[in-house]
Amino acid sequence: MRTVSELPGLSGGTGAGGSAPELNWAGNYRYTAASIHRPRTLEEVQEVVAGASKIRALGSRHSFNAIADSPGSLVSLEDLDPGIRIDAAARTVTVSGGTRYGTLAERLESAGFALPNLASLPHISVAGAIATATHGSGDANGNLATSVAALEIVAADGTVHRLNRGSSPDFDGAVVGLGALGVVTKVTLDIEPTFTVRQDVFEALPWETVLGNFDAATSSAYSVSLFTDWSGDAVAQAWLKSRVSGAAAPGPAALAGEAFAAGTFFGGTRAGVARHPLPGVSAENCTEQLGFPGPWSERLAHFRMAFTPSSGEELQSEFFVRREHAVDAIGELRTLSDRITPLLLVSEIRTVAADKLWLSTAYGQDSVGFHFTWKQRQDEVEKVLPVMEEALAPFNARPHWGKLFHAGADAVAGLYPRFSDFKDLAGRMDPEHKFRNEFLARKVFGN
Repeated sequence: MRTVSELPGLSGGTGAGGSAPELNWAGNYRYTAASIHRPRTLEEVQEVVAGASKIRALGSRHSFNAIADSPGSLVSLEDLDPGIRIDAAARTVTVSGGTRYGTLAERLESAGFALPNLASLPHISVAGAIATATHGSGDANGNLATSVAALEIVAADGTVHRLNRGSSPDFDGAVVGLGALGVVTKVTLDIEPTFTVRQDVFEALPWETVLGNFDAATSSAYSVSLFTDWSGDAVAQAWLKSRVSGAAAPGPAALAGEAFAAGTFFGGTRAGVARHPLPGVSAENCTEQLGFPGPWSERLAHFRMAFTPSSGEELQSEFFVRREHAVDAIGELRTLSDRITPLLLVSEIRTVAADKLWLSTAYGQDSVGFHFTWKQRQDEVEKVLPVMEEALAPFNARPHWGKLFHAGADAVAGLYPRFSDFKDLAGRMDPEHKFRNEFLARKVFGN
């Protein structure tokens, strides 16, 4: 039996008796939907969707804007059986859309398989992450949506559609679907044999050295993240996640001798203790560092699944440019340090490989993402966003769909060659606009 809860009028938490979450993960957005459905079967999802006039799927609530809200009701897939089904021969795994990546990663690792990448947080839901083109890092690694081999979507009339890579004409448009096409109840993902990863952190990398060798720096490991606050002459930290070959990994000292004999990385020095991206914050909830090898499932994310990240106290934005524009874009952002740095907790620079998913921020271009974790001073942040977007406009910077940005539909449309095709697809799959909301009206459909 499915459950329906009223959204509480005061508390933002998830209370006893299944009361619905009113606030997003960061606490900066209050949902306006009047109720939330928690179906336990596919049939109940179909019933809920078919019977609603306005509805949208709610994932792990890690978006920082109104993308997941609805003027009607919300549907959460958290109570669905994860249904994790591994097909070893096909090298795929099928899972409920509401399943969290950390849960899936643990199951895959125990079976000897892996995903190619993870986002910073393993706590996010599969369907929500792929719908917004959420990503990890690595020159050769696509965002999480590029691993999708098939989707099961409950459309506006309650019917179930299955789209497959290679055989469904609209597949490339549906994967990064922004929740505008229906409720994604199942996702099939590509997997590979499990692998071992080591993580090393280097500190105080001179900007001059990094920018003069940017391609070499980001290609130095399977995944590279650069952390900065945009002030000063040095990048604060570089996090390197390196795949370790061989079934039996040697100890960290031997690995360090092989990979980083000099103990330096483009002018930065190796951290002698585990670090958090934020200065002065304990690294307790961060994944293992100091070169100790371990499973991909415990290294590719920045934060451990066992620790629930604190909610509140931060906002996020992110912008993506073509890789060839990265150095120039960094230069522009550094000139805005006096506006950006006082509002910032930390910023992260990562690379993402090109793909062909219509609304992916890496569509058709190897990309570099500039991520901003802001202090929770939203009015001030929203004033600086147009300034940043204007500075990045010559590079056609694409904003992350689930984070704070200023641009409206007219500006965003010019960034995506298949934007009108996506709008046509949404019109065909949701002719009564059941899945649309105020965010999509402003940022996508322009009405």
